[in-house]
Amino acid sequence: MISHEILKNVRRIEITTTKLVDDLFGGEYESVFKGQGIEFADVREYVPGDDIRTIDWNVTARSQHPFVKLHVEERELTVFFAVDASASCSFGTARKTKSEVIAEVCALLAFAAVKNNDKVGVVFFSDKIEKHIPVKKGKTHVLRVTSDILSFKSSHPKTDYEASFDFTNRLLTRRSVVFLVSDFLGFPEDSTPLRILSKKHDLIAIRITDPRELEIPQLSFLELEDPETGEMATVDTGSRKITEAFKQITREKRLKTETLLRSLGVDIIDIQTDSSYVDPIIRFFKARERRAK
Repeated sequence: MISHEILKNVRRIEITTTKLVDDLFGGEYESVFKGQGIEFADVREYVPGDDIRTIDWNVTARSQHPFVKLHVEERELTVFFAVDASASCSFGTARKTKSEVIAEVCALLAFAAVKNNDKVGVVFFSDKIEKHIPVKKGKTHVLRVTSDILSFKSSHPKTDYEASFDFTNRLLTRRSVVFLVSDFLGFPEDSTPLRILSKKHDLIAIRITDPRELEIPQLSFLELEDPETGEMATVDTGSRKITEAFKQITREKRLKTETLLRSLGVDIIDIQTDSSYVDPIIRFFKARERRAK
């Protein structure tokens, strides 16, 4: 049974996100993603001015004349969310936890997809595949997705990104838009399944961060717990040396993740729990629009 509180939150998110989609970036969604879902139709001989990236080298080699591939735009896309359900995403020191922000961001993008008649699917992962919601169209389906993201509680606190990459690679046989939504803590420094995923699909990383994960305020001794391992540590946050070291280590880890993703051509949308998630998403759409021109 879904609790009254969850239903109330789903309704609130539905009203908010529907208005945002209509007012802010309904058109941007279509211009950014429509046309990326394409399928092979035929080949024809190359003519001057054709994009050399469309050359079909197999046909060209057999015929001894250059041929290019022709594609047609699919009428609908598959938009797939790989959602981090590990214990670290339950953390939050601002108005919302990371998992609450994840639910709202996924709902916003899912409603944009539904408005454009696209299909939406979800996989929840921790250190295993927790739950899979198959791709489907329609507002009712998106409301179910939103409800599940809000209410889902994993019994496995740790994170295994490789499991989500492998699962998504096996599941999605046609090119799709894949949003990897996570705090990216403990993200691998390299990953063959990630590289495959980024080549097969339009992979977009949405990184959700709490401000206290970037910088610890200078107070006094604090007892901290790792939500994924249960390990405890007492930290003297009154020491500037310690707080600066924490900030530096965090910055370096985030930079490594960014470097890897960007080397694979993966866009990153950075969202903080104490700020609006709308602005970073709009910036993402605007940047993609500019690149497409």
